[in-house]
Amino acid sequence: MRDLQQIRDYFQHDRFATALAGIAIEEVTKDDEIVCSMDITDNHRNAVGGVMGGAIFTLADFTFAIASNTPTLQTVTTTSQISFVGPCKGKRLLAKSKKIKDGKRMCFFEITISDELDNLVATVSVCGTHL
Repeated sequence: MRDLQQIRDYFQHDRFATALAGIAIEEVTKDDEIVCSMDITDNHRNAVGGVMGGAIFTLADFTFAIASNTPTLQTVTTTSQISFVGPCKGKRLLAKSKKIKDGKRMCFFEITISDELDNLVATVSVCGTHL
């Protein structure tokens, strides 16, 4: 299991995710899964008042980055697929990573995004390449 404070220190310079989008790294589970959150503000909303798809994807992408990168292993996204399942009805989004497979050169993760009311908002499948 990785140390939560070390992860926060390592990713603090990802200013787009942390400062602009307001994403917080919440937890590392015993299975090394990552949980991140994002409080929804007016800056995250689209023209019709829903949460912008790009904001949801940014949360998923940052969660994948944390789950797949360490100080000794750099990983970049090769492909990702997002499926928007339902609208966010709450005021906060939560992203949870699940490692599907981690090989020598490639890894596969699934990120689920839900709101604090437990409504499923999106799922993201990500394939990454270890550099």
